[in-house]
Amino acid sequence: MSTLYEIDSAISGCVDADTGEIINEEMLSALLMERNAKLENVALWVKNLESDAAAIKAERDALDRRMKIAENKAASLRNWLSNALCTQSFETARVRISFRRSTATEINAELLPKKWNVKKITYTPDKAAIKAALLAGEVIKGAQLVERQNIQIK
Repeated sequence: MSTLYEIDSAISGCVDADTGEIINEEMLSALLMERNAKLENVALWVKNLESDAAAIKAERDALDRRMKIAENKAASLRNWLSNALCTQSFETARVRISFRRSTATEINAELLPKKWNVKKITYTPDKAAIKAALLAGEVIKGAQLVERQNIQIK
């Protein structure tokens, strides 16, 4: 099967460039049918790939939920073991539980003096406000309205 580029070239060969007259109507008809079939097949391929991507995303989301449930259950059981053992070691042939000391800093940000805080500033463009201003005719350096043609395959 020919590529779309080759089909389009052959179609332009069926039409006289000077007069616009059709030279070979039968061949032109066959090429147009082949072009339409090619376009349809590519569109169906896109639909199939998008369907596969949606199914993969749904499965990933389901696995993410299962992972979160397993992590939460493990944390809950770890806490239960810690409370049950009261910092005492436990050991069998298959498992060993022990405790180690660590130091953590607990902070109440509301009571903390300002000298212990770090100033953090982030800037992000307000796209909605910029779009509204551009639509109102305002000129904004670094921003412009771009019209796009978004393909829809159903």
